[in-house]
Amino acid sequence: MALQSGETLAMLVGNIWSKPRSRYWTLLGLRLLAFLAAAAATLVMALNKQTKTFVVGTIGTTPLKLTLTAKFQHTPAFVFFVIANGLVCMHNLVMIMVDLVGSKFDYKGLRFPMVAILDMLNVALVSGGANAAAFMAELGKNGNSHARWDKICDKFGAYCDRGGGALIASFLALAFMLLISFISILKLVNSSSHCSVSHNNN
Repeated sequence: MALQSGETLAMLVGNIWSKPRSRYWTLLGLRLLAFLAAAAATLVMALNKQTKTFVVGTIGTTPLKLTLTAKFQHTPAFVFFVIANGLVCMHNLVMIMVDLVGSKFDYKGLRFPMVAILDMLNVALVSGGANAAAFMAELGKNGNSHARWDKICDKFGAYCDRGGGALIASFLALAFMLLISFISILKLVNSSSHCSVSHNNN
């Protein structure tokens, strides 16, 4: 059953890849999805903020209150997360424009290699940002008893929930970028093989 499923998937990918128009729209659709996922992750995390007031003691019958605000800027990993996803968002926006008009500006066949390299760099970028933020999110949710770091998600629940949503969007962007990078490499290999065949014929 698993072998049959794998063969079916391979045939489906082969059919899509054999049709240039289908290949073009598949890549464009994946870039659009990656752009939307990275943009959602960036905006949700950048706007993530929660303020709460806690009673920390009493003087007689008067409670002493302390107001604290949780922001993404307080954690360097979340700052990197916002920057990484923002860059991936811009990258895909630029690549969508390149896919639409890039054939007119292909200088000596450098477009495919440059796109493949940039796609791989952005895979690494969004992966680093998402994993760094996931580590800090786990620490905020469960704390660390060995280092005596208290969890904060029991106090700032809405902040952690929105952060979790941003993480999901970022990992979706990572999945889309992996597919895009795979397709970019295949396009590069195909273009190189076509160039070598034409050169041999000449």
